Amino acid sequence: MKPILSESRYHLIPLDEIGGYKVRPGIFEINGATAIPGGVNFTIHSNQATCCELLLYHRTEHEPYAVIPFPENYRVGNVYSMIVFGLQIEEFEYAYRVDGPLDPKNGLIFNRENVLLDPYAKAVTGQSVWGRRIASAKNPYHARVVRDDFDWEDAKPLLTPLEDTVIYEMHVRGFTKDASSGVRSPGTFEGIIEKIPYLLELGVTAVELMPIFEFDEMKDFREHDGRQLLDYWGYNTVSFFAPNTSYASKVEYNQEGNELKHLIKKLHENGLEIYLDVVFNHTAEGNENGPVISYKGLDNQIYYILTPDGYYYNFSGCGNTLNCNHPIVQQMILECLRYWVITYRIDGFRFDLASILGRNEDGSPMSKPPLLQSLAFDPILGNVKLIAEAWDAGGLYPVGDFPS
Repeated sequence: MKPILSESRYHLIPLDEIGGYKVRPGIFEINGATAIPGGVNFTIHSNQATCCELLLYHRTEHEPYAVIPFPENYRVGNVYSMIVFGLQIEEFEYAYRVDGPLDPKNGLIFNRENVLLDPYAKAVTGQSVWGRRIASAKNPYHARVVRDDFDWEDAKPLLTPLEDTVIYEMHVRGFTKDASSGVRSPGTFEGIIEKIPYLLELGVTAVELMPIFEFDEMKDFREHDGRQLLDYWGYNTVSFFAPNTSYASKVEYNQEGNELKHLIKKLHENGLEIYLDVVFNHTAEGNENGPVISYKGLDNQIYYILTPDGYYYNFSGCGNTLNCNHPIVQQMILECLRYWVITYRIDGFRFDLASILGRNEDGSPMSKPPLLQSLAFDPILGNVKLIAEAWDAGGLYPVGDFPS
């Protein structure tokens, strides 16, 4: 198979040099970090930022070994894009710093000192061991570039009719963590594979995984009566495009997601569909007292529904509310769901507090929310089952009357 991006195409164009690295303007329409012949393409966007820097780290290091600012001519509109040549994806992790106006009452909280996770990161490091946070004076989360070379062979979607579907909902860790499960890899994707015969005995046709996007189980961590209390369930998303690395039975450097893909392939081979419980109503960044991980630092005014004085509407009950019907956020959600369907062969999604997906940018309910219409008629999602939890903590309860 010929590469989509030709190495010769890029080396024919004169290169700049920044900090000892050969660079050139990147591929602006591809979000995130993507390995290409000869290097890596980095693309990120921010409507209000005035400058952007790419930070490169060695594994487990908290200080960058390289800081590469995006030149002004590497920006088109509100998008920064740069190809850095000579990078091997196994040798670095990355993050960003951006600067811009500071005007909290209008939702602008830019701070050049914040280390920001790529919203489109396909793999996240910093919370890979369950219940143990890697100490860092700044944001502990960095991103990795993933090599997607998993062989699905001739697998095809099952397309089980909804009326014939019997769903088994499970928590990846809780399903097999206890010794009574009898598996070799308890609390992991691999552990679920070992229990497929049990699932078949039950007569279910689909497995629904409680949140598996990278989340922070150490959020609000505390001890009570000598017991560690973690944010166990996973409903505080850190990164929508990255699987939770602590659910893998082994470290998958730059192959993050392969164990999950192996699970999905085995489920499909046994006639079982797989659905994901997804949380697009809020993030782990919380309210004005919460951490700055990614979205706040890049475009707080865009990613969250804010009050007129710059505080966070809390229709989720978790501190903030994702601004789902803003065109930028809508684009991210659609791109995210398409990614999980194309790259992971996911059969369906259950949307947590789905009424928030129908709120306008001022928080008011919409009769025809553009995001929900896009989800209902998206070509990639055409055969994917979409299940709405039709309420939110702000009082919306359109059960039986959910839009689109």
